Amino acid sequence: MVRSIVCWVLAWLCMLAGPLQVQAQSHASEVTDLRLERADDGVYLSASLQLALPELAEDALYKGIPIFFVVEAQVLRERWYWSDRQVATATRHLRLNYQPLTRRWRLSTSSVPFSHTGLGVALGQNFDDLRDAVSAMQRISRWKIAEDGEIDADAVHTVNFRFRLDMTQLPRPLQIGAVGSAGWSLAVARNQRLAPEITR
Repeated sequence: MVRSIVCWVLAWLCMLAGPLQVQAQSHASEVTDLRLERADDGVYLSASLQLALPELAEDALYKGIPIFFVVEAQVLRERWYWSDRQVATATRHLRLNYQPLTRRWRLSTSSVPFSHTGLGVALGQNFDDLRDAVSAMQRISRWKIAEDGEIDADAVHTVNFRFRLDMTQLPRPLQIGAVGSAGWSLAVARNQRLAPEITR
């Protein structure tokens, strides 16, 4: 009798451990691919991300609270005699929100924080499913991060890329509760070198 109870408890624990392990793996966020392209008018960045929304952020979205994200690229010129010099920066702001009346998701993109935007500044897309909206955030295609005059053709540059949840634009009560909370944590980063331009 005792043995059968022990076996039942062990089976129950294994059943619980399986989904928990899969859930932990599915919540991993990372930059899976990062590509830099030199062009006549500057440098372009393309990236593929694997994003898992924090559970508290997802819960807030379903309650109608918009969630904000920031994409940042910093271009540094490497110098052997001194610390690297920043030559260019680029920032992109994203706002994701759920519209209960239409049951649709809207993803808006702006080059400035949404608290500073005016009419026509932000571009928006609508989605029927949250997964589709997140999938759109995970793809960055030919984003111009530096002008041609800011990049030295014969120098090595490093690009620091970062995608993060912007908690500064959350409602004030959520900002206080989000500080130090793993339930709001979302930040991925990657660095990549931009080699000198090959001249012939």
